[in-house]
Amino acid sequence: MNIKDIIEQKLSEVILNVYQLKDIRLEVQENKTEFEGDFTIVTFPLVKQLKKNPESIGVELGEALTEQTELLDSFNVVKGFLNVKVKNQFFIDNFRSVSGKFSIIEKKNSTVMVEYSSPNTNKPLHLGHIRNNLLGFSVAQILKEAGYDVIKTQIINDRGIHICKSMLAWEKFGQGETPESTNTKGDKFVGNYYVEFDKNYKKEIADLVGQGVEEEQAKKEAPMMKEAQKMLIDWENGDETVRNLWAEMNTWVYKGFNETYKRLGVDFDQVQYESNTYLLGKDLIQEGLDKGVLYQKEDGSVWCDLTDEGLDQKLLLRSDGTSVYMTQDLGTAVERFKQNDIQKLIYTVGNEQDYHFQVLFKILKKLGYEWADQLYHLSYGMVELPEGKMKSREGTVVDADDLMQEMYETAKLKAQELGKLENLSEEDKETSYETVGLGALKYFMLKVDPKKKMLFNPAESIDFNGNTGPFIQYTYARIQSLLSKADYLQKDTADVILNQSEKELIMQLANFKTVVAKSAETLSPALVANYVYDLVKAYNSFYQNNPILNQDDENIKQFRLNVSDLTAKTIKKSLELLGIGTVNRM
Repeated sequence: MNIKDIIEQKLSEVILNVYQLKDIRLEVQENKTEFEGDFTIVTFPLVKQLKKNPESIGVELGEALTEQTELLDSFNVVKGFLNVKVKNQFFIDNFRSVSGKFSIIEKKNSTVMVEYSSPNTNKPLHLGHIRNNLLGFSVAQILKEAGYDVIKTQIINDRGIHICKSMLAWEKFGQGETPESTNTKGDKFVGNYYVEFDKNYKKEIADLVGQGVEEEQAKKEAPMMKEAQKMLIDWENGDETVRNLWAEMNTWVYKGFNETYKRLGVDFDQVQYESNTYLLGKDLIQEGLDKGVLYQKEDGSVWCDLTDEGLDQKLLLRSDGTSVYMTQDLGTAVERFKQNDIQKLIYTVGNEQDYHFQVLFKILKKLGYEWADQLYHLSYGMVELPEGKMKSREGTVVDADDLMQEMYETAKLKAQELGKLENLSEEDKETSYETVGLGALKYFMLKVDPKKKMLFNPAESIDFNGNTGPFIQYTYARIQSLLSKADYLQKDTADVILNQSEKELIMQLANFKTVVAKSAETLSPALVANYVYDLVKAYNSFYQNNPILNQDDENIKQFRLNVSDLTAKTIKKSLELLGIGTVNRM
C-alpha cells in the first residue's frame, strides 16, 4: 500500500473515533507548499457535516492523528489545510515493506482474454497496427502483473473479397514469382499485388467511364472486380485450385507477420482464423429467430431491431443467406467463451468501430448470454505522422517494418554521436541500438491515453531528455553502472534520517502497485508510462542531491544503494509492462 493510502485509512479511523462519521475519506496530497509537512489534508468536505470552520477541524484532526496513531512528528493548519509531517520511521518501514513485497503478485483467480492485432492477410502491418499491437500486448502484461490470468489472442481476417484481389492480381501479373525468388518479405509480397489490383481496377473504371458508363456502374462492371467476386464464390464452394493458391499466399503472409511480431516483441497464446469462424454465427441467427429476438424480412434477410436501445436495425444475414461481419463476431464470441474459462473479453480495436461493438454486445445480451456484460471494447484513437494520414490501397501506408528499422538506425546514429558504447562488443552494440530504438517507439506510443488520437514524431521520440523511452532507459543504465562500481550486495541497514529527496523517491516507489492496479482497471498503459517517468525524475533528483559511492557513512551508503536497486527493479518492471527492454550501457 502506498503512503497516501495508509494516511487516508488512518484518517478515516480517526474521523470515526472523533466525529462518529463512517466511511469518510478525505483527500491526501503531497505537500508542494512552502509550509512544513510531507502531506496536505483537505478538510473542507467536513465543514458542512460538522458545522465547524475548516481551521478548527484541521486542528482537531491533527491532534487526534498525533494521539491515536504513530504517524506524525508534527502538524500545522493553514486556511483549513492540514499539513502533516510524517515520522521518519514510517518512511523507512514503508520502504522495507515495499521492497519485500515487490515481486509478490496477489492472484485474482480470474481469466481475461485480450484480442489485438487481428490483421487482414492482403497487406503488411502498418503504423496503426503498431499502436494496436503495443496497446493490446501492454494491457495483457499489466493485467498479469495485477494478478489476472491472461489469454492473448488474435483473429486473422484471412478470407473475403480483399484476399481474392491479391490472389487475382498475382495470377494475372505474377508470372509464378514468389517471396523467395524476389527476395521480398511474404506479407509485403502479397500486399504489392493488392496495390497492383487496385491500380488495374481503377484503369478499367476510367476506361468504362470514358465509354459513357456511369462511375458507380463502372465500379461494378469492371472485369477485375467481377473476376475477384467469382474467385470468392469459388473459394466458398471449395474450388481446389483457388483454395490451394489461397493457402499458399496466406503462408507467405503469416511468415512475414511473424517476423514483424518478433521484432516488435509481441506474441499470442491463441490464433483464430476467420476462414474457420465465418460460419459460426449462422446457428445463432436461427436461435435468435426461434426466440423472437431477431426477425426476417420478406426478402429472407435477417435483422435485429435495436431501436429501443437507441441504436438502429442491424442486418445479420443477407437475403442470399451469406453472413456479414457482425454474424461472424457473434459466433466467434460465443466460441471463445465455450472453449475457454474466461471472465472477461477485451477487444483492442480502433475507435472507428465503436458503433460495431455497441451493437455486438447488445445483440449477445438479447440472445441471453449473461457474459455479454463482461465484454469490453478498448477503443483507441488513430495514429498520424507529421506528414498526415495513411492510405493502404494506394500503397502509401507507413510500413511497420520500415518504421522499426528507422528507429533502430536513429538510435544507432545517436549512440555513435554520444560515443558511450565504444568498449562494447558488436553484438552488445546491436542489442543496445535495437532496444533503445524500439523502446523509444513503444514508449512514445503508450504514454498517450489510448482514447486520444496521436501524432507520432520519430525524431522527438528518440530524444535522450524529457518524457521519452531513452531518457528512462538511460536512468536504468546509470543505476546499473552505480551498483556495479559499488559491488552491490543487498543488505538491510540500521535506520537513517531521510532528507526530502529520499522521502519523495520512497513515496514514488510505494506507488508502483497502486499504479498497476489502476492501470489494469482503466486498461491504460499511459498510467504506467507516466508513472515511470515521474519515478525517474524523482531518482535523478535524489542522485544529484545525495552522495552515494563517496558517502563516508557505510550505513547511509548501503541504504542509498538499496533505494537505487529497488528503483532500477521498478523501472525495469514498468518498462516490461510496456513491452520495452533495458540495457546496462547506453
